Amino acid sequence: MQVTPFQRFVAASGLTNLADGVATVAWGWAASLLTRDPLMISLVPIALRLPWFLFALPAGIVTDRMDRRQLILRMDVLRALAFAGAAVAMVLTVPLPLAPRSGVSEPVLFGVIMAAAFIVGIAEVFRDNAAQTMLPAMVGRSDLERANGRLWSVEMVGNSLLGPALGAFLIAAAVPLPFGANALAYGLAIVLVASVVGRFRPEGASQRNWKRELSEGWHFLRDAPLLRLLAVITGVWNLLFQMTTVALLLHAQENLGLGARGYGLVLAGGAVGGVLAGFTAEWFVRRFGPGAVARWSLFASAPAFLGMALAPGGWTLALVLGLFEYTGILWNTVSVSYRQRSIPDQLLGRVNSLYRLLAWGMMPVGLALSGVIVRFAETLMPRDTALSMPFYVAAAGGIALVLFGWRGLRTGFAAPV
Repeated sequence: MQVTPFQRFVAASGLTNLADGVATVAWGWAASLLTRDPLMISLVPIALRLPWFLFALPAGIVTDRMDRRQLILRMDVLRALAFAGAAVAMVLTVPLPLAPRSGVSEPVLFGVIMAAAFIVGIAEVFRDNAAQTMLPAMVGRSDLERANGRLWSVEMVGNSLLGPALGAFLIAAAVPLPFGANALAYGLAIVLVASVVGRFRPEGASQRNWKRELSEGWHFLRDAPLLRLLAVITGVWNLLFQMTTVALLLHAQENLGLGARGYGLVLAGGAVGGVLAGFTAEWFVRRFGPGAVARWSLFASAPAFLGMALAPGGWTLALVLGLFEYTGILWNTVSVSYRQRSIPDQLLGRVNSLYRLLAWGMMPVGLALSGVIVRFAETLMPRDTALSMPFYVAAAGGIALVLFGWRGLRTGFAAPV
């Protein structure tokens, strides 16, 4: 049986997302071993997400100028080297002293982790933008929902199902292990992507005036009201979700009494919903239409945020996260397929990067707010209650987001693409 380029691409995506899932636990847990200050802990995921704000626009221009497969390869090499460097730094530092409530126990190691996270974040911006623009070259336009659904399923299996559980077990065994394992996973993904055959350089790609190139992408997005709405909603939604991530880690540790393995299994259990969504998203879109799927997926976010705060234990928290991930993947399948279908290939990288600047650039703000909210709340209430406050703020923001986008999603998807 011949392996298609899409299947090789999916396998490589599975490996890189397995590494991303391992890192989901490893970054935050490693930071929590160096400090118990929620604001200091949030600096590590901020370093990972800040590149989306700083480099999204250059990534779009580069993606439309060069072979997208080559760009993916170079970025995976960069990520492998960053994780390997972090692993070496940890090997040279362990065993770690007890983490203080304020300040950092090992400033040099904390700085290395921050730098590695920032480098990984930069590579992720360029790699992910290239990957989304490369997909339409491997599948037909009519198969985008199915291809994206399958791709999201594989990504969820690695990123949120197997990855966090594996990362938790590795970091419980030895702090450097998940970082070294990630370097190996990216190396294997490089081999797979290098074997993908096809034409992945956009038509008419050349070294042009970057201001004119960026202007072309901006004008297209400006004149596409539904794309703008999807970008804004996704951006605010990502802000709200990232607002809960640091709180979720500390809430699981301190309020629910979960260790690294328990926390990893909660994240993995939540990912089951995302995996199921990847295999059922196409049916939902064809049965109910993209507008209805997008609206009700958005509607589910507020009760999910509230459920995270009220879940009494690991099993219930995993169930809430599973429902949250299910609706999130439905939203992603609709929005990403619409972008890939509605944006011309020669503009796809630039428009996609502008979209993701709005959609992903808000994530560092949410991460910072997570630490700020907990710190401020601790001055007014006990710490266990303060750790739940970002969930309540996110739930209120989710309600406001539904009120903002409900009508536009209904009318926007009703118009022909």
